[in-house]
Amino acid sequence: MNKELNVRAVKQKLLNSTIYIVLVVLLLVIIAIEPKFLSIRNFTFILQQAAPRIVLALASASICIIGGRDMSTGRQIGLSAIICSVLLQASDYSIKLYPNIPCLPLLLPLLISMVFCAVCSMINSLLVSKLRMIPMIASLGMQMAIYGAMSVYYDDLTGGTPISGLDKSYTKFCQGEFYLGGVRVPYIVIYAVLVALFYWFVWNRTKLGRNMFACGGNPEAATVSGVSVVKTSLMVYLMAGCTYAFAGFLEAGRIASITNEMGNGYELDAIAGCVIGGVSLRGGIGTIRGVLVGVMLLQVINYGLVYLGVNIYYTNLARGLIMLFAVAIDIQKNIKKK
Repeated sequence: MNKELNVRAVKQKLLNSTIYIVLVVLLLVIIAIEPKFLSIRNFTFILQQAAPRIVLALASASICIIGGRDMSTGRQIGLSAIICSVLLQASDYSIKLYPNIPCLPLLLPLLISMVFCAVCSMINSLLVSKLRMIPMIASLGMQMAIYGAMSVYYDDLTGGTPISGLDKSYTKFCQGEFYLGGVRVPYIVIYAVLVALFYWFVWNRTKLGRNMFACGGNPEAATVSGVSVVKTSLMVYLMAGCTYAFAGFLEAGRIASITNEMGNGYELDAIAGCVIGGVSLRGGIGTIRGVLVGVMLLQVINYGLVYLGVNIYYTNLARGLIMLFAVAIDIQKNIKKK
């Protein structure tokens, strides 16, 4: 009997580690083909690109933990990016879109974008928790609505020209860096770490965190225990909306050339990073450490394929297969538990 239990435990550990093994093997192949890929400079670039996606994935993971799914994530990032970039163009920029608006403090456009994204996310929450809509369908509808409204505004305002000429204080906030022991550390990485610490505290040290896992694990039991599923869902989506806005704020300042296509497909990267990191799409399971590892592994592979000069279509194919594989592993883990 003990031997059978040990064999099952080993099989379960292998199942849990399969996606990590595959990604590490793929990484080793990239390093074998191009040994120069393994450098501090490249690692810094990867961290810089991964930082907004880490922020995004943490919010997406919270929604997955309560058993939800948010496909409007990428478009909310684009919405935030457009709001922040329009309001934070340099005063002396020759083609400033709103020439009568003075140079605003960074916090004000960020708060405005948070309000817009929070409203969108709360509507998603009410559609799911009150009207019992399927989370993916509700958020896909919101995704299209946001993209449509955002595109109309963007085209009318810019005529399809990318928004640029951002204020130096904004670009410095997002693109700035300092040196620690001779190693370049981008500011944006520090912001991602702070957001991760905030989410770790919420997940592990607050009543909301406990309710999240309870609602995701067994909503009926949570309701019997006095937990309000609707209220918990609303708080999680509200928190996620504000986080999306911050991620969009960072991404716009990092890239400094914004169109209505910014954020397209980010939701898939976020969900893939979560699932690779062990967050269950069925809800109730996940860790901050897992999310960070999942996002970083995915970003390393993405950057590695680009570094090798692999055609973007093959890169997208690889990303899609990795996501499918990660979801298949998640399903198998749930079947084993049953």
